Amino acid sequence: MTDDDPLARARAFAARGEDEQAKHAYVYVLRFDPTHFAALNELGALAAASGHRSAARTAWQQAVLHHPGNPLGRVNLGTLLLEDGDLTGATTQFQAALAADPAFPEAHQGLARVLTELGDPAAEDHWRQGFTGHAVVTKPYRGSGPGVPLLLLVSARGGNIPVRHWINDRTFAVTAIHAGYADPAGPLPPHALVVNAIGDADRCGAALDRAEALLRHTTAPVINPPARVRVTGRVQNAKRLGMVPGVVTPRIDVLAQADVMAAPDLRFPLLLRAPGFHTGQHFHYVADRAGLAAAAAMPGDQVLAIQYLDARGADDMVRKYRVMFIDGVVYPWHLAVSADWKVHYVTADMATNAGFRAEEARFLTDMAGVLGEPAMAALAGIAATLGLDYAGADFALAPDGSVLLFEANATMVVAPPDPDPMWDYRRPAADAVLAAVRRMLSRR
Repeated sequence: MTDDDPLARARAFAARGEDEQAKHAYVYVLRFDPTHFAALNELGALAAASGHRSAARTAWQQAVLHHPGNPLGRVNLGTLLLEDGDLTGATTQFQAALAADPAFPEAHQGLARVLTELGDPAAEDHWRQGFTGHAVVTKPYRGSGPGVPLLLLVSARGGNIPVRHWINDRTFAVTAIHAGYADPAGPLPPHALVVNAIGDADRCGAALDRAEALLRHTTAPVINPPARVRVTGRVQNAKRLGMVPGVVTPRIDVLAQADVMAAPDLRFPLLLRAPGFHTGQHFHYVADRAGLAAAAAMPGDQVLAIQYLDARGADDMVRKYRVMFIDGVVYPWHLAVSADWKVHYVTADMATNAGFRAEEARFLTDMAGVLGEPAMAALAGIAATLGLDYAGADFALAPDGSVLLFEANATMVVAPPDPDPMWDYRRPAADAVLAAVRRMLSRR
């Protein structure tokens, strides 16, 4: 490489994980040729990998603008739009990529995900074309020496544990296998460690079965063995975790969608949920029998009718705690306070209420003091019953100190807090969880 090869220089910085230098080197290339596809595309990838999604979108939009017939730029932009929930924009990009190259597997993969979200049966053909023969993917490695070979098992159809914040591409040389499309009799790529990222038991039963078959060919340590994940569906968890002292779980009835309106013995209010979905998708509060009509708009053939556990406090607010279970140890992750029964951190009242943030800070610095001994014992019991290396639980506290458990599984996301100084009080707890995960990986 010489100084007269600026693109090679940018790539060398990126390969060594020197992101800031790589960014400046790519910008240098674009200063002389603002339409340079490789520089725009790779700058977008660099920005996306470091969490700068707006910058990534801008770079890929420029790549598509100046190179509309290049399917790679289309797929990268489409994937970002899909992750941001823009299904219409993502569909446009994936379809344009296939118009340019009808056999481009990543475009089929992206369109399959979009159509599945939309409930379109045409997704099946794209799943097949996207992953048959393309089940194994070697991820970029950016370390300076030999990386630890890590096998990452994933589900093509979603339901995976987000791992990008704790599997470092400067330490681990990752090969991902889309388990549902891999040959269970074939040899596995070289590896010293396996991470099973297939986390949603309700959504990924077939992928977990295939993952278990694949793992018969290895003696390497496995994080979150598929057999332990398989029993963490909502219905099974409500039954077995409800047996843990100090834990209250809701009754959950599995109903055929066609039978919901006439189902007997339903007690209102209740919650209706489509299995295999998170972040509040296809999840409804039903006050009376008339509200059951919401089930007709849900995907799939089954609906979960969930007993409503009233978690409101004396101030009529709902407090949802999240803890993480890392290698058997309980760590605080966040507290979300909301006036709505459906509590998610990003839509809760934390950003607008300093008192709630102070309450969360107390939880993060003194979890045992805030929750009390009965709840801490209950959480330890949940962790032991799950038996997972990486998992988490969302819950509220009952007036008697018991844990009102909403869910406990491997799909919980851990990501660094927003960079706004308002959230500085959250960083030590977040760093502790991420450090615990990395220690777990290093010990295996």
